[in-house]
Amino acid sequence: MSQRIKRAFLDTEDGQILYRIGGEGEPILLLHMTPRSSDEFRELMPILAAKKLVIAMDLMGLGDSDKPPRVYSVADYAKTAIALLDELGIKKASIFGSLTGGYIAGEVAAAYPERVEKLILCNVIGFSQEERDKIFKTYSQGSQIKEDGSHLMERWLARVSYVGKGELNHRCVLDDLKTFNSPVYPGIAVANYCLSTQERFRLIKCPTLILSGEKGLEPLEKAGLARYENQLWLREVIPDSQRVELEGGTLWMLNQMPEEVLKAIVDFLEKQ
Repeated sequence: MSQRIKRAFLDTEDGQILYRIGGEGEPILLLHMTPRSSDEFRELMPILAAKKLVIAMDLMGLGDSDKPPRVYSVADYAKTAIALLDELGIKKASIFGSLTGGYIAGEVAAAYPERVEKLILCNVIGFSQEERDKIFKTYSQGSQIKEDGSHLMERWLARVSYVGKGELNHRCVLDDLKTFNSPVYPGIAVANYCLSTQERFRLIKCPTLILSGEKGLEPLEKAGLARYENQLWLREVIPDSQRVELEGGTLWMLNQMPEEVLKAIVDFLEKQ
């Protein structure tokens, strides 16, 4: 049975953060990929909230959260996750991170081990120095509004080839457009962090699930942003982790196959 999800804002010294919350029971915090928002969890949250207290936040600089006053680091984003848990009176939670959100989730587990019950890293992809430099340049420059409105069609066509469904593509483009005319702050943070990730993630001691989609790497490989041979690092730095790959899963599997994702999450969280 689906549960109603409410929206609220957390006030911080650097601006407001939008978050969504619903359900009751053991808490799990969801951190989205860049440049999406907590809308990435629109299909998952109501069904997961039937079993857990589910919270998702828009990372600062994305969605309906304020742009931070400076370029945040991954450590800064981890602090905002802890600030939200503090606001809600949650001493310990499980954390789910999708792609760039997974880097932040991993840093929360590394920096605040006493606050994290279990960790789920979803489609968290490794990058080489060259790939990291491309990502940094892209997110630092951001995207520009064009007088003739052609930026709208450019964003639609950039996504439609692999997101597919019209309504989902529309939601992705809306998230894209909220970042226009500014740097994409979380993307810059993760680009700066990704080469030190292996060192940081070796500090993770909580039970960890490495969740991936069978086709999750495809769009990044096609764009020259990631290679298959660089994707074994998570299992090496978190040797006690479990691994689940969803057949047919993509980077958008949270929207496209939420029931399958739900099963993987619940099986892991409820396993003793």
